[in-house]
Amino acid sequence: MHRISWPNRITLARILLVAPFVVLILHVQDPRWGDTGRRAALAVFAVMAISDGLDGFLARRLKQESAAGRFLDPLADKILAFCSVIILARENTHVLGMRLPEMVAIILIGKEIIVVIGFGIIYLATSRVYIAPQRVGKWCTTLQLLTVIAILLSPDLPVAAARLPIGLWWAASALAVVAVGRYYQVGREFVAQHETGVRIGDT
Repeated sequence: MHRISWPNRITLARILLVAPFVVLILHVQDPRWGDTGRRAALAVFAVMAISDGLDGFLARRLKQESAAGRFLDPLADKILAFCSVIILARENTHVLGMRLPEMVAIILIGKEIIVVIGFGIIYLATSRVYIAPQRVGKWCTTLQLLTVIAILLSPDLPVAAARLPIGLWWAASALAVVAVGRYYQVGREFVAQHETGVRIGDT
C-alpha cells in the first residue's frame, strides 16, 4: 500500500482545518463569543498559513515532491482563500470596521474561478493535466493570506497600522489581475506547443 508522504499529510490537514476556521469566523460578530471566535480563527488561520510553506519545504528537503502534492497544495490555498474572502465580505460575518469590499472579493474570487476554468479548458484541449505554479500566483496567495491575518488582527492593531489591511487587500487585488494574465499566457503557450507537437522545454 502506498503511504501518504508527510508533505501531503500536512496539506490534507490544512484542508481539514478550513472547517473549524469557518465555524469560528462565522461567530466573529456573535456577542456571546466576544473576541474569542476572532482570535481562535486567527490562530487556526496562522497554523494553516505556516503549513502552506512547511509542506513545500519538506517536499523539497525529503525529496518527496509528487503530482498529488502539486495538485493538493494549490487546491488547499484556493479553498482557504475562497472561504475567507466570502465570509469577510459578508455583512453579518465580517470583522466590524474592516469589511472586505465587494470589488476586492469579486477580483480575488474571480481569479480563482478563472484559473480553475483555465485548468479545465487546457485538459479538454490537450487531454493532459497541466499544473504549473507561477511565482506571481504564489505572491498573490501570500498577500491574500496576509490580508486575512491583518483583517482578523485589525481590532487589536495600533492606530498607526489601522489601514494596513486596506493596503494589503488592494495590493492582493492588483496582483490577482497580473496573475490571471500570467496564467493565461502560460496556458496558451502550453496548448499551442501541444497542438504543434513541440514539448515544453524543447523551445
